[in-house]
Amino acid sequence: MRVLRQMGAAIGLSLCAFAVSASPADPKNGVDYVTLPEAQQTDSTDKVEVVEFFSYACPHCNAFEAPLADWVKKQKQSGRIAFKRVPLSYRPQWVAVQQMYYALEALGKADEVHAKVFAAIHRDRMPYTTEEGVADIAVKVGIDRKEFIDVFRSFAVLSKVRRADQLSDSYKVNGVPMLSIDGRYDTSPGVLADNGLHQPEDQLFTSTLQVADYLVAKAGKK
Repeated sequence: MRVLRQMGAAIGLSLCAFAVSASPADPKNGVDYVTLPEAQQTDSTDKVEVVEFFSYACPHCNAFEAPLADWVKKQKQSGRIAFKRVPLSYRPQWVAVQQMYYALEALGKADEVHAKVFAAIHRDRMPYTTEEGVADIAVKVGIDRKEFIDVFRSFAVLSKVRRADQLSDSYKVNGVPMLSIDGRYDTSPGVLADNGLHQPEDQLFTSTLQVADYLVAKAGKK
């Protein structure tokens, strides 16, 4: 719960601050990113793993999706990173979309319809807090309703939801969207704004990805 409240406050401050700070040219630990007290095991051994913690219900995650997708595409073209998403809830009414992501992933459709799900919620204002609501969204983005519901209710999906909540604690997630690099570093628009980088939201996103570039390069030197 505190995660989303902190993120909202940080972005709100950035949007209200018209004196724009420079982007972080030389990112500092504890200012532009946070080093985890204990490194987490990653799934990738030959690439730098980048994890996005997000929620379909979060408007800032929705706004971050397009610049993040462009950044991920460029990084993958260079062969530098392995990217994955971890959906979080933090509010009871957001659990359905957390579960929805893993159902889409199990169906092999998560990447294909990811942006469309955001659009259904934030542009088309479709309800998303119940099984019926997310099933309607699934149908809208081209998924068979029965097939979706069967997977949505499955033990495998429910297990991944529980695992996501555990990862949130392990990675010390204190705002969404948040990027974790190589299981060692966290950065986000909220981290930058909380530490004095007062920029409009779109520029905060750009700055966050610049810090992510730095951290990917830093992790690659190990």
